[in-house]
Amino acid sequence: MVFHAWEFTCIVFLSGMLLHTEAAVGMLYPRDSESRESKLLDGIWHFRADMSPTRAKGFDEMWWSAPLCESGPVIDMPVPASYNDITEDKALRDFVGWVWYDRQFYVSPAWSKNWRVVLRFDSAHYYSIVWVNGKQVLEHTGGHLPFEADVFAALRFDGPNRITVAVNNTLTPTTLPPGEIQYENDTSKYPEGYFAQVLQMDFFNYAGIHRHVRLYTTPRKYIDDITILTNVVGNKGQIKYTVVLGGEKTSGNDSVQISALDTAGRVVASGSELNGALVIPNPQLWWPYGMNDTVGYQYTLMVNCSGDVYRQPFGIRTVRVTEDQFLINDKPFYCHGVAKHEDSDIRGKGLDYALITKDFNMLRWLGVNCIRTSHYPYAEEIMSLADQQGVAVIDESPGVGIKHDDNMGPESLKHHKEVMTEMIQRDKNRPSVIMWSVANEPASKSPIAEAYFKSVIEHTRSEDPASRPITFAGSVSFEEDTVVQFVDVVCINRYYGWYEDPGHLEIIPLQLHREFEGFRAKQRKPIIVTEYGADTVPGLHREPSFMFTEEYQVDLLQETHKVFDAARQKYLVGEMVWNFADFMTVEGVKRVVGNKKGLLTRQRQPKRAAFTIRDRYHALATGQDTRVFYQPSHPQHTGPHMYSVYSQHSHSYQNYRNMA
Repeated sequence: MVFHAWEFTCIVFLSGMLLHTEAAVGMLYPRDSESRESKLLDGIWHFRADMSPTRAKGFDEMWWSAPLCESGPVIDMPVPASYNDITEDKALRDFVGWVWYDRQFYVSPAWSKNWRVVLRFDSAHYYSIVWVNGKQVLEHTGGHLPFEADVFAALRFDGPNRITVAVNNTLTPTTLPPGEIQYENDTSKYPEGYFAQVLQMDFFNYAGIHRHVRLYTTPRKYIDDITILTNVVGNKGQIKYTVVLGGEKTSGNDSVQISALDTAGRVVASGSELNGALVIPNPQLWWPYGMNDTVGYQYTLMVNCSGDVYRQPFGIRTVRVTEDQFLINDKPFYCHGVAKHEDSDIRGKGLDYALITKDFNMLRWLGVNCIRTSHYPYAEEIMSLADQQGVAVIDESPGVGIKHDDNMGPESLKHHKEVMTEMIQRDKNRPSVIMWSVANEPASKSPIAEAYFKSVIEHTRSEDPASRPITFAGSVSFEEDTVVQFVDVVCINRYYGWYEDPGHLEIIPLQLHREFEGFRAKQRKPIIVTEYGADTVPGLHREPSFMFTEEYQVDLLQETHKVFDAARQKYLVGEMVWNFADFMTVEGVKRVVGNKKGLLTRQRQPKRAAFTIRDRYHALATGQDTRVFYQPSHPQHTGPHMYSVYSQHSHSYQNYRNMA
């Protein structure tokens, strides 16, 4: 038997050795093709939270060995979704520990012949163990990123199969994000066995199976990974690609066909090697919204290796940073953006296509050209829409709340590097990803922070074949910070007039300007303000403005914008409001049913400040003077993104609505 320790669960007994499968290199998104099929396992699963004092009853009784309903009561639970808000049970909403899911499924007998059958979870939070027909097939640490394994040997092709998943949301000093379990032993004040999860981040610790679960097939010899690097030289787009094969050993005479296709499906370049270079004359470049007509333009690299076919979208664009500019395709890029959360009513952090589409429509309505995935990697479906709609992305790791020295020890460092590797492996080919963020608001003045983050950032550089810029969003002043020396862009979160000198907007010009100049004196690097804002209760008004009113949020933003307008003529390359929409947090005296700093309510309805930002961002996009009230006479298109098919040969466009 294998023993696994997990915080307060003491010792957990796993179901024997992990089913052996050949290790894969890549993490390509599952796409159906002539050689690949997929089957979603989303839907209503059976569910039970292990409410036992040690949270270990499920392992003691081996709940994976039979259907969950045979070992006790179960309830219905949607997948994907957070489990916390699905019921009316406060104990489940705030539950910390192991929860269990299972469901039955079938696979086609046709899959039993010369196929790999891969089981993939796009995300489960936080620590996951998976069994198929009672055999352990997967184990993964960390939320927000995919994990998978070949489960062919565990499947039945002539009858029902059962998948069982145990997920634990406990956060400890060495998880990412970190947290702590607080025990109270005074039984005169607390119930026996009392403990509480202490969070070090300001958002609710939603848990469960948050994204798709699916099976997909590949041939036994398969395309395991594809890496695409692009450059622009003169009027030529240069593409370097690397294809990694997995499975059966290559014979040396495998057929390889590489084709670059435009959006009309026409071949614009081709090759016949696993590692090669292509040239596309007069390419259509990938641009963020507002910078060019070819917003979000993508080609497709179609790879056919011995019958396995995979199509990888990619965009041709370059990213470069100088001491005072952020350049995309050698043109200055100014980020007028928002930070977001994966968060909504009922489903928590669960994937929801209607919500994702609504969010992107509201991003366009606001005039947003850039988002930060605060504070964890977002769903691949969100990232794909960012690629397609020309929304630049600062791709952030779950490194939020790294506040204490025990969050920066050897075990934490090892895990942080593993997460950065997984994140880059997943998102390396995305044109929307213009920069990596390794953390949000860490204790970057701690004596051990310098060595810790130097190591994380160096590792991140070594893992990204495209050498994107690297940053973190910091909250420490320029006098004390020891980590910005290692990044390419200085990103700062500042809440003048809110957390600092609350209610006093007159201090914003002095203090924000002082921070800008202080960082510039130490580091000749461009600056992005990645967070600023104020909590606002929708519908609360007062004149003159008062904290928590809609008027105060507007006044704080406008006072801050005056400093931005002066600095963006010099070294400021972006501004990002906190937050796109209100989101849920833990209960506390500073939070009234969540964080209310959104431009939109949690239901995606605009507050007064949303109109202020909309006016400003569309003025920025059209080059108009943002120092006066903006009322566009010829506004940018602010409806849903319209797609166009461009033919490299006909040089013509055709609108279409295919979101694939």
